[in-house]
Amino acid sequence: MPDPSRPRLVLASTSRYRQELLARLGIAFETAAPGVDESPVAGETPQMLALRLACAKAQAAQAAFPDALIIGCDQVAVVGATLLDKPGTHARAVEQLALMSGKPVAFFTALCLLNARTLRRQSAIVPVNVHMRELGMDQIERYLRAERPYDCAGSARIEGLGIALVARLEGDDPTALIGLPLIRLCDMLKSEGVELP
Repeated sequence: MPDPSRPRLVLASTSRYRQELLARLGIAFETAAPGVDESPVAGETPQMLALRLACAKAQAAQAAFPDALIIGCDQVAVVGATLLDKPGTHARAVEQLALMSGKPVAFFTALCLLNARTLRRQSAIVPVNVHMRELGMDQIERYLRAERPYDCAGSARIEGLGIALVARLEGDDPTALIGLPLIRLCDMLKSEGVELP
């Protein structure tokens, strides 16, 4: 049963990974499909792209939830100068993992918390650098057949078997890599008066 003393909380995302992460906080929340065009804008850095989309997703839900705290989030992965999107197909996932083999991959997860009532907006970018192991084609094929991570930017689920593809991580919040930086979100929620354990 929702706690009437807490503001309504909305996750502007249909990602099951983000929903699972937010559920860890033990707070009731609703979800909304933001319906935002995620195409990059010319001249936009990966960080700018992620932040723009996170804020656009939160704002897209504002009209439907005018009394809520709305969470928008987006993640952009980059290897060298190449943006890594959700591959969608096996062939594209093979290409992505082959490109990432033995290289550092930067994941920029942007977070926006919008108070739809007061219009206060908090935002942040939480980076995580992932150093990939050298990956042979047999290993890539075995991994993709086992996990089928075709809905994950960079074609690897770090919270699953994808961890076997990683040599090391550099970052302050491991949940940022999965798609929702809970450490930063807790700070933002606290500043909006949401008490967490």
